[in-house]
Amino acid sequence: MSKTENNADIAEMSFETALAELEQIVGRLEHGDVPLAESIQIYERGEALRAHSDKLLAKAEAKVEKLTLSPEGNPSQTSPLEIEWRY
Repeated sequence: MSKTENNADIAEMSFETALAELEQIVGRLEHGDVPLAESIQIYERGEALRAHSDKLLAKAEAKVEKLTLSPEGNPSQTSPLEIEWRY
């Protein structure tokens, strides 16, 4: 199975589902009892999950910025959305 086929389901995941799986992968890798070949495979999946999560987060940030426009369509005072990531 190719890397793309192995990660095809990620495109349909919600942010929360992708993040939960990414946290599981990080935990497994940190624990250190995963064979090398499997470590590489789940690391690659983790990278795909991270990229997908980043994309979904960027979309959400854009929506938040849109929602902060004044009724006239002018930008109101906004500040960047700050999120603390734990990888």
